[in-house]
Amino acid sequence: MKILALAASLTFCASFAAADPLEGVWQTEVDDGAFAHVTIKPCGAALCGTITQTYKADGSTYASDNKGKQIVTDMAAQGGGNYEGSVFRPSNGKTYYGTIALSGDKLRLSGCVMGGLICAKQNWARVK
Repeated sequence: MKILALAASLTFCASFAAADPLEGVWQTEVDDGAFAHVTIKPCGAALCGTITQTYKADGSTYASDNKGKQIVTDMAAQGGGNYEGSVFRPSNGKTYYGTIALSGDKLRLSGCVMGGLICAKQNWARVK
């Protein structure tokens, strides 16, 4: 019984230690008078981010139709804190080819359409 408990403990610790540094809760920039908390976690072999809380620009919470929507999809690590995947922007309803550059508790998220002719960028900060 002690061996099983030890094995389970080691498995838990190994999976915890292997967590991707992008995982967690991130705060977006204010966009169209609101911002959000996005929870990024594994989805298959990549990472995805879902809006878990929405706020007005003054910091008060509100019930947005975007709460629960996945806005970061299939982000795959490219090495050196860089990721590639797709990003959905709720304010205009468009999905962009997206990249993330992670540096500590800050990330720079960029998304482009039309072969890179139209791009948008945001800086997000880690909440937890």
